[in-house]
Amino acid sequence: MSLLENAVANPASSEQWTYDGGVWWMNRGEHDQADGVRDVAAAMNALGARFVTITAYQLLGAEGFRLEYHWDLEGRLLGFAFNISGNNFESIVDFCEAADWIEREVHEGFGIDFAGREYEPLLLREGDTPGVNLRDGAIAAPVVAPRSCAVVAPASMPATLPATAANEEAK
Repeated sequence: MSLLENAVANPASSEQWTYDGGVWWMNRGEHDQADGVRDVAAAMNALGARFVTITAYQLLGAEGFRLEYHWDLEGRLLGFAFNISGNNFESIVDFCEAADWIEREVHEGFGIDFAGREYEPLLLREGDTPGVNLRDGAIAAPVVAPRSCAVVAPASMPATLPATAANEEAK
């Protein structure tokens, strides 16, 4: 079992992880600098984890992009963040077919090319340029700094759902 697989096995008992916003984030340090996204995908597959999604956003200034890979392992959401300075990154589609759609969306929205894969049109119209939709300067794209998120129910949300005839019949 690799160092990465050992660390993933129990994040709560390891200093290599930080719990934030409902996600166990692997701390990027000397212990895992050699672990690229393909190493992470191979380790997650070996452990039977389920790929969830990639969150992508442009970093402030001209610092590049951040890609956050989310995996579910036995009910724990694990996060692996990668900062990239250019427009190229490794694809994990050959490890995980579920990454196909989101890699294509990240390619179209941010103009990031995932090495070793083909792109079928998704949302772009013929003649549109990848990356113009969500990069800094685009109309609909705020540039954000990394932050943690918490889901909070609005104060107006009822504690329980109101009773309906269908709910009553099910009892």
